[in-house]
Amino acid sequence: MTAKSRPSQASAKPGGPLIIGLTGGIGSGKTTVSRLFEKLGAAVIDTDIIARQLVDSDSSVLNAIIDTFGNTILTDSGTLDRKKLAQIVFSQKKQRLQLESILHPRIRSEINNQIQAFSLNVSPPAYVIIVIPLLFESGLDEIVHRVLVVISDEKTRIERVRQRDNRDIGEIRSIINTQVSDEKRTSRADDIIKNNGDIKDLELKVRQLHDQYLAFSTATEEKS
Repeated sequence: MTAKSRPSQASAKPGGPLIIGLTGGIGSGKTTVSRLFEKLGAAVIDTDIIARQLVDSDSSVLNAIIDTFGNTILTDSGTLDRKKLAQIVFSQKKQRLQLESILHPRIRSEINNQIQAFSLNVSPPAYVIIVIPLLFESGLDEIVHRVLVVISDEKTRIERVRQRDNRDIGEIRSIINTQVSDEKRTSRADDIIKNNGDIKDLELKVRQLHDQYLAFSTATEEKS
C-alpha cells in the first residue's frame, strides 16, 4: 500500500463525512475491497449498483437507452440485455459516450442523495467509500476528498474477470483498453492498494487505510 500526500483533500469538509473515491480497472478487486471496508463499519456507495437500479426502476432511463441503441439491446422478455449493451459500448467509443451521457448525471444525483442521507443520520459514518470505476473519466473525482486506487497485474485481472463473467480474453482486453491506465490512475491517487496477494494481505491493507481514514475524520471533527 502506498500513500501520496494531498493536503488540500486530506480531510472532509466541516459538517460532512470524509468522502473516499475508490476506483481501479476491471478485475482489480474494487468490490472485494469495498466489502472489506464495509465490514469495518464504513458506509459504501457503489455506482455500478446505482446504474443497475436506475435501469431497473426508472423507465425513463431504460427508454433513453432504447431510443439510443434500439430494441436489439433487449432480451425476449423486454429487459435490458446488459452483456449485449456492453459489447456495443466497449467496442465503439461514440456509443460508450452516449450511454455515459444518459447515466452519469443521474448517478451523480443519486450519490449526492445518499451522502446527504448518511450525513443526516443520528450517528453518521466517519467516512464514506464511493466505488466509481470511471472516477476520472466521469469527472466524479471532483466530489471526493481522497482517491483510493486498487491495482493488480493484468494477467490476474483477466483471469478474475474470465471466471466471474465468463467473458473471452479478447473482450476483456477490449474493456481494459477503453479504461484509464493504472499509471494515470496512480498518478492522481492519494492511496494505492496493490491487490496481487491473498485475502489476508488485502485485509491488512484495508485495515491500515481504515485506521488512517478514521484519524483524518477525527482530526476534522476536532477542528470544526
